[in-house]
Amino acid sequence: MYVIGLTGGIASGKSTVAKRLAELGAVGIDADQLAREVVAPGTVGLAAIQAEFGDSVVLPDGSLNRPALGAIIFADPERRERLNAITHPAVRQLTRDRIAAADAADPHAIVVYDVPLLAEAVAGGLVTFDLVVVVHADAATRIRRMIDLRGLTEAEATQRIGAQATDEERLAIADVVINNTGSIAATLAPVDALWERVLAAEAGKIAVTDGIRLPSSAAQD
Repeated sequence: MYVIGLTGGIASGKSTVAKRLAELGAVGIDADQLAREVVAPGTVGLAAIQAEFGDSVVLPDGSLNRPALGAIIFADPERRERLNAITHPAVRQLTRDRIAAADAADPHAIVVYDVPLLAEAVAGGLVTFDLVVVVHADAATRIRRMIDLRGLTEAEATQRIGAQATDEERLAIADVVINNTGSIAATLAPVDALWERVLAAEAGKIAVTDGIRLPSSAAQD
């Protein structure tokens, strides 16, 4: 099995790259989706969040009130760490389970683990990656996307960027960087080319070259 770690800052275009790799045949594991699963209505995770942050973070239908929780944690790093302490262990276990299931189903599977906190996953020994791909766009571009596409204020967008790893931390662990500040179409060709190299690498024909820098694009996260 070949495991790709895919990461990028908020609004960098990471989800578009993940979707394309899945279309090409990768087994996608989305850390954000796993995080939603561990706080679904009726879960231990959601109960712990309600106990920690209060009833305002749970909607009348029993689901998580994400805007209310986001307003709390993005304004207070200590409270954000309390949330992480609740959700991260459960997400880590689900990650291990999904990767093991992919391996059992097909030992030659190419798994793409799509995760915002990939640098932390590497440091914590959660996953051993064959290749780390970072989707990169400058902060100004990402802020504009969040304002235009998500309806955030500039202050809210800046706050969310500040809550994540820095560009330097992500780029420091990258084998491949996709610079994503142009058109969506411009992303697909280099991603496709990367996929062909990964197929060859998984088959043992070549090694995917470290430090590849791929052309820029503007796929939206």
